[in-house]
Amino acid sequence: MGEIEVDGHHIEITHPEKVIWENQGITKMDYIQYLLDVSFYLIQHAKERLLMIWVYPNGIHGKKIEKRSLPQTAPAWVSHTLYKQKERILLNNRATLVWAANYGGIEFHVPFDRHDKTDYPLEMVFDLDPPEDNSFDIVLEVAIKLKQLLESLGLTSVPRTSGSSGMQVFVPIQPNYTFEQTRKINTFIAQYFAEQMPQHITLERVVSKRGNKLYFDYLQLWKGRTMPVVYTARAKSNPTIATPLTWEEVETGIKPTDFTILNIKNRIEKMGDLFNPVTTEKLYHPLDDILSFIERNDV
Repeated sequence: MGEIEVDGHHIEITHPEKVIWENQGITKMDYIQYLLDVSFYLIQHAKERLLMIWVYPNGIHGKKIEKRSLPQTAPAWVSHTLYKQKERILLNNRATLVWAANYGGIEFHVPFDRHDKTDYPLEMVFDLDPPEDNSFDIVLEVAIKLKQLLESLGLTSVPRTSGSSGMQVFVPIQPNYTFEQTRKINTFIAQYFAEQMPQHITLERVVSKRGNKLYFDYLQLWKGRTMPVVYTARAKSNPTIATPLTWEEVETGIKPTDFTILNIKNRIEKMGDLFNPVTTEKLYHPLDDILSFIERNDV
């Protein structure tokens, strides 16, 4: 074991030398150090949202366990809240983050709303899933077109890799609109893209029915559904990270595998936190005009 102190809490790290990502030789302690390096930015996104952790007790290639409720063995200082008669974990501070990693958590996911203001998402999200891992060019192309459409509607957007095979485009909004209202906008935009690019885009949720098309996921933004927290690792053989991008990078061309535990710290030091418009600057956009247009035109 190894003990570290995080914000006044002494945490015993079990098996600190255990290798999590074998190809890169990244140990559990390396992983925890990465989380501490990005903790401020990661927590800004996760704070006050009900946490869902993918726990991999036997490594990233083993069985995964979904953890939402606070384990009975958790220290009293782990951030949590009572929600629907269950003690749910909140990723509100660095000590909780390190505890979760030591518990076996590799991926951290959160819903789109806060636990104390449910049913009102903090952002709109468009999820672009390629038909196969080696077809990321179509993701980049659709993302650029989506950015242009959002700009025409007066909306700022921030792209990021999912850390897996796809890309997500975030739009910070005023948290005064229900999931039903944001669903109307997401549906309108998704249907527009499916009509404009029918050879390349599908709205079919069933993977086997998508063919060789990009899935424009407009349904994920909903009550109780989750997304990876920004800067979370993903349980892939390559230690990829859900990484915010510049639109210039999207135009130039990137791959999700470009961004890993090994280079994110230097990237933030060089470029800053590119997710800042979503989490910190609070560039919330009103959606009333867009909703009125959709309702007037019955689309």
